[in-house]
Amino acid sequence: MDLTTSYMGLKLGNPIIAGSSGLTGSVDKVKALADSGAGAVVLKSIFEEEIHYEYADFMKEFKEVPGAPPYFEHNGQMSPIEYYDYLIREENLKKYIALIEGCKAAVDIPVIASINCFFHSVEWLAFARHIERAGADALELNMFFPPTDFEHSAEEKEALYFSIVEKVTEAVKIPVALKISPYFTNLGQMIQRLSQSGIKSLVLFNRFFSPDIDIEKLEVKPSFVFSTPADLALPLRWIAIMANKVGCQLAASTGVHDAAAVAKLLLAGADAVQTVSSLYKNGPGHIKTLREGLEAWMAGKRFRNLADFKGKLSQDKSTDAAVYERAQFMRYFGGKKSVTL
Repeated sequence: MDLTTSYMGLKLGNPIIAGSSGLTGSVDKVKALADSGAGAVVLKSIFEEEIHYEYADFMKEFKEVPGAPPYFEHNGQMSPIEYYDYLIREENLKKYIALIEGCKAAVDIPVIASINCFFHSVEWLAFARHIERAGADALELNMFFPPTDFEHSAEEKEALYFSIVEKVTEAVKIPVALKISPYFTNLGQMIQRLSQSGIKSLVLFNRFFSPDIDIEKLEVKPSFVFSTPADLALPLRWIAIMANKVGCQLAASTGVHDAAAVAKLLLAGADAVQTVSSLYKNGPGHIKTLREGLEAWMAGKRFRNLADFKGKLSQDKSTDAAVYERAQFMRYFGGKKSVTL
């Protein structure tokens, strides 16, 4: 089977991408994923949030002498306290550049850098330029602004997406992907508008940390860390709805645990598929399992390449387009047969 495809102008040996995570945070880990047959890797994100909190933690420990200027000692010299913020950012950026350069030297698959844009900041623009100079093949912006920000309206937050995308795409020549959440007032329209903003791909959707409550200890704890196969439903629906209605490519993320999920997303219209949780659970070798499973399914259906079936069950081409829009269980309880290819 021919699994080769093009994603953001990059040639991939297959459409299965190792998504941004701790599993793509070192050269050795990236090499293991490449050796297992990943079509591309998205490196662990550089987090503006982490840098912000690192500086905040330092400030908690910083002891200002009454009557003295707010300085700290660095390399034997007294420097303004604001300079420490610069040092933190510089150190994090150096580590990330070294990761990009190391991965590019170690593997022959596309290496996609990632910036997690969480705060209302301008740092992502400087990061993007440095990332391009380091040799990254593309850049993925993982963008989300917290709903607990009650000072800005939905319109203001949505406008910020376009402002950031415009500045980044003007600042770099490498292709830019935008990874978003499903939390918009009008998701379909927002996907369509963002697809026409100059980006090369939209990744649907990012996954968030989810809190849980320990009812015995009466405290909040982390939980629901990994996705489950059931989480595939959301990206599957929206990939299918938006395929052939956007001005850029579409990649799917979340809930991809087996080859069947990969096939479903490609049938829905995805150009590439990202997986993370399945790799945490099964190891980097699971990439090979996914690839071989997809090849076996294609052989059984007599598909020779991805173009033979990609998007065949998108809403735009489905014999029952309304199935992707129904919100109730009318179809299920009505006993109607599923749509076939």
